[in-house]
Amino acid sequence: QEQLVESGGGLVQPGGSPRLSCAASGSIFSINTMGWYRQAPGKQRELVAGITSGGSTNYADSVKGRFTISRDNVGNTVYLEMISLKPEDTAVYYCNADIRGHSYIRIPTTYWGQGTQVTVSS
Repeated sequence: QEQLVESGGGLVQPGGSPRLSCAASGSIFSINTMGWYRQAPGKQRELVAGITSGGSTNYADSVKGRFTISRDNVGNTVYLEMISLKPEDTAVYYCNADIRGHSYIRIPTTYWGQGTQVTVSS
């Protein structure tokens, strides 16, 4: 069973620069797009950043220039480096990944991590 496990959240001061990690494990033949989403209290989950297997990236306007997504295709891990954090970045951050568990599976399945809390406060 494939699973995603996030790490790196916690309490961060405004202006801080934490890095989130998300490792995929299980039966993995290939991983297409990987991404980070976040959900603040009372708000819908929103896309923060995404990265394709080829390294193309996209970002929400609110994080452009502050967040950087990257991935390690050998280690099946996606990272989110954040700088200049603001209180409005406070949310539960989730990673997701489109995974093909075997070579005979043509359509990937989207898996989600359990989420990691990032709280920006002094």
